[in-house]
Amino acid sequence: MNPTSPTNVPTTRSTDPTVSTLAARQAALVAALVADAPPPPGFAPEPLAATRAALLRKRAGEVARYWPLLATSLGPWWLEVFQHWAAGRPPAGALREGWELARYLHGADELSPLGADELACWQAGYHYPEPGHPPRPRRLPSWGRVGGAVAIQFAGRVRLLRPARRQP
Repeated sequence: MNPTSPTNVPTTRSTDPTVSTLAARQAALVAALVADAPPPPGFAPEPLAATRAALLRKRAGEVARYWPLLATSLGPWWLEVFQHWAAGRPPAGALREGWELARYLHGADELSPLGADELACWQAGYHYPEPGHPPRPRRLPSWGRVGGAVAIQFAGRVRLLRPARRQP
């Protein structure tokens, strides 16, 4: 008998109360780690805070891989800016988080020219994703404009026509 055959897979979910309690406890732990929920019973707050900080650093590194110009433009403040922005927000994927952070910084008039160039290129090449969906490439010619930077997309290629103004 093959242990992976469909006949060995249960057809319904278990009604065992320990399974649902375990799932609830795991959900509470994940919420405490990524969404700033209160620590679940039985967990010390200090190790949870250290783990939360480590997860935020990991997320910042993942976002910096998708948004290198944004991360570079913030220099040594990148981690601090990202952690301040991401605290209490559940993870949404590195590309989307970088996009939302860039839009947030642009709205607060704190987006650097390099970040504006990068955001304009992403806006020209992709549709801003709806919650829970990945960004979709644009099929028709399009453009993006952020903080003086202008980018166009034609035939799947994005070109930066005019970079944002740099401060001398």
